Amino acid sequence: MIRNGHGEAGGAKRPGPRARRAVRVWCDGCYDMVHYGHSNQLRQARAMGDHLIVGVHTDDDITLTVDGRDTYEEVKQAGRYRECKRTQGVSTTDLVGRMLLVTKAHHSSQEMSSEYREYADSFGKCPGGRNPWTGVSQFLQTSQKIIQFASGKEPQPGETVIYVAGAFDLFHIGHVDFLEKVYGLAERPYVIAGLHFDQEVNHYKGKNYPIMNLHERTLSVLACRYVSEVVIGAPYSVTAELLDHFKVDLVCHGKTEVVPDKDGSDPYEEPKRRGIFCQVDSGNDLTTDLIVQRIIKNRLEYEARNQKKEAKELAFQEAMRRQEAQPEREIDCDF
Repeated sequence: MIRNGHGEAGGAKRPGPRARRAVRVWCDGCYDMVHYGHSNQLRQARAMGDHLIVGVHTDDDITLTVDGRDTYEEVKQAGRYRECKRTQGVSTTDLVGRMLLVTKAHHSSQEMSSEYREYADSFGKCPGGRNPWTGVSQFLQTSQKIIQFASGKEPQPGETVIYVAGAFDLFHIGHVDFLEKVYGLAERPYVIAGLHFDQEVNHYKGKNYPIMNLHERTLSVLACRYVSEVVIGAPYSVTAELLDHFKVDLVCHGKTEVVPDKDGSDPYEEPKRRGIFCQVDSGNDLTTDLIVQRIIKNRLEYEARNQKKEAKELAFQEAMRRQEAQPEREIDCDF
């Protein structure tokens, strides 16, 4: 179980006039390619109680049991079911489409290309139509979204300010392991993550990278418990101005290749000159490139799975509508 680092540490008991029973919350899902939409769901679920337990499904369907019943029917009848508000503008379906289409349409706020619009209207779509769970929607960044994810804490005296920078695209367990190692380098760490602009990432990564745009990547990184602050649109080269402004004590980079800046210089030249540069081995070889390669390799299988999943979800929605439309039966209480 992973506890939310932005809430009460370890699910500590909240103060009150007398002891009360701790509220344990269960939340489950597939969590395929975890993104900030998943993080937002877990954040909402965590706020409903003291301890959050997360269940991760196998590839079975999550909406219906094998006999066609609602998997949450029992807890709904017991009055113990709550729903988290869905995060608009993000879905695994959308992210997969960006990888497969090799398009940069998601890098800007301009109207999506005809190719991407065709994908958004048809990718993985079952013959019965499209439902709001599996479909593609537009991401709209707001300050409220950032506030919900940010810790809002300034570095305190005695804390070690550690700076890391990168794309952090498709934020995954490889990134988390790296940030955890960085976090463990100091007794009282304050980790600042610098996120490069989309155009900068595209320059050194090429193709259709980054898969997620800057605003999306910001929310993904902010959701990580090891990160205290994010620099949105950080310069590729770690400059003296940046180091002085944030009073950085240590600059870290993983084992991935360091691409020279546009002028051929080392982007970590200044922290190396100051003797505050450190290379960190996360012990995890997973990269964004590997995830994209998996998706491309299994494209047909994914499309078939998505169509089957959506068909079941639409059937379930229709069954729920019919059930709600039926008048309640009168119960004869004459004995």
